[in-house]
Amino acid sequence: MIREASLNDLDTCYQIETSAYAGDEAATREKIEKRILTYPEGFLVLELDDEVVALVNAGATDKVEMSDEAFKELIGHDPAGRHIVIMSVAVAPAHQGKGYAGRLLSAFIDRMRTMDKREIHLICQTELIDFYAKYGFEYRCVSDSEHGGLNWHEMTLNLSTGG
Repeated sequence: MIREASLNDLDTCYQIETSAYAGDEAATREKIEKRILTYPEGFLVLELDDEVVALVNAGATDKVEMSDEAFKELIGHDPAGRHIVIMSVAVAPAHQGKGYAGRLLSAFIDRMRTMDKREIHLICQTELIDFYAKYGFEYRCVSDSEHGGLNWHEMTLNLSTGG
């Protein structure tokens, strides 16, 4: 089942986030809590047998700056914003490679279309470019983001044409 996250999911979402992202890449428990509370319609989880195994979360804005670290704390978030910025897509290690990230991402894209959003933006590591391209995301450029001290790539999905 795919549904909005609630505070009951906080600890599990934090565990998934920290197991899926290395070091400074992972959001803190406090950031995850703020994302659930501030924009639940942009925070979806995939649940199997009453266990959350995957998550996707995002914020909305009309001004997209992918290298803006403050946005990861939802500073500048506007629920009415027409552009969605994905902050995390993560699957618990025991459930990786089973298609759950794609299933959740597809549901997230459908939801954002239903909410009349224009575009979805994300940054990803090189090895995930092809994965996101399968869902209609187009490669934009190497990102200015230095999040976690890593190199990132910007991708965008136009919701009126892509996916």
